[in-house]
Amino acid sequence: MEEATIRLFDNDAYATEFTAAVVSCEEVQEEGKSIYRIVLDQTLFFPEEGGQSPDFGTLNGIEVTDVQIKEDIIYHTTASYMEPGTAVSGKIDWKHRFYNMQQHSGEHIFSGIVHKTYGYNNVGFHLSDQIVTMDFDGALTEEQVAELEYKVNEAIVANVPVEVTYPSKEELAVLDYRSKIEIEGQVRIVTIPGYDVCACCAPHVHRTGEIGMLKVMSLQNYKGGVRISILCGFRALEAFREKAKVITELSGLLTCGQEMLVDNVAKQKNTNQSLKSQLATAKQELMEYKLTAIPAGQKDVIVFDRGMDANAMRNAINRLVKEHDGICAFFNGSDEEGYNYIIGSQGVSCKEIANGMRQKLMARGGGSDVMIQGSVSAKREDIEKTLSELA
Repeated sequence: MEEATIRLFDNDAYATEFTAAVVSCEEVQEEGKSIYRIVLDQTLFFPEEGGQSPDFGTLNGIEVTDVQIKEDIIYHTTASYMEPGTAVSGKIDWKHRFYNMQQHSGEHIFSGIVHKTYGYNNVGFHLSDQIVTMDFDGALTEEQVAELEYKVNEAIVANVPVEVTYPSKEELAVLDYRSKIEIEGQVRIVTIPGYDVCACCAPHVHRTGEIGMLKVMSLQNYKGGVRISILCGFRALEAFREKAKVITELSGLLTCGQEMLVDNVAKQKNTNQSLKSQLATAKQELMEYKLTAIPAGQKDVIVFDRGMDANAMRNAINRLVKEHDGICAFFNGSDEEGYNYIIGSQGVSCKEIANGMRQKLMARGGGSDVMIQGSVSAKREDIEKTLSELA
């Protein structure tokens, strides 16, 4: 059995380059391609662990695409074989590592303050490359979360040290600390004095000032508690650059200042809803004109139109079947985009019509003997020909 991989990142979270010996290299097939899972005697690559995404980087210049851990052995995935017993040079992506350190350290302060203030536990944590989510087992209001956010940023500005220790079993027994799971063996404790004490396996910043800032991005009710999404440091900066860009573009499109954006968008929405209502009325009047123009003695009626909703189509069919003996069909769409349809009849089995359309036009849909509905991708002339054969 292979020995546990030495975790160099535990000794120095700021180191970016290292050398190691290849312990094993296993070829694995994934999506028809060969990949290699490499075990080293020691590594700076933090694996996917504790809800956090793994480090990026290279081994001998070859990209490491995944890093996993199982029974204390860390597996590095690459596209190239590496001979066991040989030495390799590793380099981690420092930007990605530091961004993750900012997020995780910020999460500790937030969770620690929530626990001290409200007694809630962080029962779910996920740190991806886009967002950090925390699940707490108690309810929080928007006002409370805003206050928590402010307190976290006060802790960041205080620039207190982030301490990592490895207490003995005796010390651990009397230590008050947060832990999401039961941990076997040596426990690694991350302490942010005055704010949090928590068991954690991940790299962290040296001082809270390096987190930069923390911004709550969203709050939602979740499983009897709340789910809160945050961003810290440079990822928060990138997110707000994107938001600022969107706001600037919207201001340009609406030719107004940022402070007037909400009012202008609300006015545009109201105008749009009014126009939609007017358009619906106009369409209904036009449809009434079309239906009235159909000769009273005509047996089969097939109507093609665009932009009609299902209710308008159904109302039209309900009217037509009272006035015409054959099949009454309404097709909404175009040859290019396909059609939605509703077909009704008082004298012909619509189920048989549906079966025939499936066989001849690959149409989808179904219903009862008196009415069917569905969709079809076919040309208008083929639809009309098929219905004339089935009627």
